[in-house]
Amino acid sequence: MSVDRRKIAAKSQYALWVIFFAQIVVGSFVELPYNYWLSWLPALGALGIGLVTARSARHRIKSRPPAPVAVAPPVTGRWSAVNSPADKVPSHGTHGLAQTYAIDVVAEPAGGPARPTPVWFWPVARRNRDYPAFGAPLYAVADATVVHAEDGQRDHLSRSSLAGVLYFWVVEGVGRTIGGSRRVVGNHIVLDLGDGKYAMYAHVQRGSLCVRPGDRVESGRLLGRCGNSGNSTEPHVHFQLMDGPDPETARGIPFTWHGVGVPAGGETFTVDADATAPARPQDA
Repeated sequence: MSVDRRKIAAKSQYALWVIFFAQIVVGSFVELPYNYWLSWLPALGALGIGLVTARSARHRIKSRPPAPVAVAPPVTGRWSAVNSPADKVPSHGTHGLAQTYAIDVVAEPAGGPARPTPVWFWPVARRNRDYPAFGAPLYAVADATVVHAEDGQRDHLSRSSLAGVLYFWVVEGVGRTIGGSRRVVGNHIVLDLGDGKYAMYAHVQRGSLCVRPGDRVESGRLLGRCGNSGNSTEPHVHFQLMDGPDPETARGIPFTWHGVGVPAGGETFTVDADATAPARPQDA
């Protein structure tokens, strides 16, 4: 599927979801002038587009599996992986937004504080500063040019309980679907690594950016900090490589981190700043 067709598919899918949810809102106040079951057609159309694009992505991966691109890790210190492409592809259960080979990592500092574990009921939500990943520095994974950088969206509370997760999926999920891709990835940074390869950092902390579009950065340059904006249940780093600057139309590219590889889900790894990027600034 060409870039133009992927863009049309993405915009059409978004428009159909907006129409579907708009009908739900309007139908709560007035009776719609058509059969109830017809109101589901936009949702079915959006799901159909998703299935077609996912099938196209699966066929491409099976017929021409891309080679991993080696880059430096985006973080330093002790972390563990979640939703890793080492376990399954697509790692997040979807090829959408170029997430085929995306990875999530959460901070697990050896000397504490410990990362809070999810609970059933209480507390319903936690403050972001309770998580050691919140505010952690994010670094450039290679020499690159910044093509997108935004940090104006808020960092919401974590969704640390069953009730919080249900709210996350049912209420926030609908709102972010209507809001479009930037509401899903939250504050984010996109780097142009050259040769048609781009790196994206999602869920960046509000007000933490150290770069702006057009900046040329060296590997190890401080870009911003880990946050909890967008479609995120707790502060974590979402990292992925893409073949274009726009996640709505790009495809995912597999990566491997120097000195780390691709950590599997639950695997703990430690990144030494001096070993991976000597030019990296020492930043707490």
